[in-house]
Amino acid sequence: MTRENLENTAVPDRQTLEWHEGDMPYSQEFGDHFYCREDGRLECGHVFLSGNGLPGRWQRPGEFRIGELGFGTGLNFCETWRQWKETRPQGGELHFVSFERFPMRPGDIDRALSRWPEIDVEREALVAQWPEKPSGYVTLDVGSDIRLTVVCGVAFDEIADFSGMFDAWYLDGFAPRRNPDMWSGELMRLVCDKTVERGTFATYAAAGFVRRNLEAAGFTIERRPGFGAKREMLSGVKSTSRVA
Repeated sequence: MTRENLENTAVPDRQTLEWHEGDMPYSQEFGDHFYCREDGRLECGHVFLSGNGLPGRWQRPGEFRIGELGFGTGLNFCETWRQWKETRPQGGELHFVSFERFPMRPGDIDRALSRWPEIDVEREALVAQWPEKPSGYVTLDVGSDIRLTVVCGVAFDEIADFSGMFDAWYLDGFAPRRNPDMWSGELMRLVCDKTVERGTFATYAAAGFVRRNLEAAGFTIERRPGFGAKREMLSGVKSTSRVA
C-alpha cells in the first residue's frame, strides 16, 4: 500500500510498529524496516552524509539546510548532529528539515535509537524535547547553531508550501517497491525545484524508475557503491540547465 493510498483510507496518526531483533522498528503498513539491518547509523554516514559531500560542504559561514524525506526514528538527524558537533565551522549554522507523514512517539524513538551508544547524547536530547503527539511544524532548537524542523503531513503538499531552499537532500522514504509515491516524478521535480544551484541529494535507492525520475527532475546522477548488501546507491547534483 502506497503513502497516498494510506492517506485516503482510515489510518491512525501513526504507524503500527512491530519490533524485530529487540529494538528494530518495522512498519506493518509499509512492510519495511525503518533502517538497514546491518547498521543503520553507519549506513547514514555512508549514504546520506558522504553521498552529499558532508561534512566538507558545510565548512562555511552561514546557514546550511538539509532536507529529508522521512524522519522516521530520527536516526539520520542524530548522526548528522553528532558529526556536525565534531566538524562545525566557525559562524556556521545547520538547519535540518524533515518531512514526515506519520511521526513516531518519543518512547518509540527512544527505543529504536537505543542500540547505538555513539548517539546516546543526541538521542536523549531529541527525546526530551519531542512532543507526545507531534503535528504541524515541530521545531526544536537543540543547540546554539543547529535547529531541527519536522513538518508533519503529506510530503508533496508540505514541501510545496515550504518557503526555504535546500543545500542537500536525504531521500529516505520506505523502499520504492513498498512506497512508490514517495519516489514519484512529481515529487522529485518538486525536490529539485527546492534545491539551490549545485545542491545535492543522496539516497540508498537505486531502482531504475527512481534514477529516471531524478534525472528528469534536473539532477545529474552518479551511481556509487551501496552500503552493506546493497550493490548501488544514487547521489546527484542539481544541473545548471533544468530538463523540462
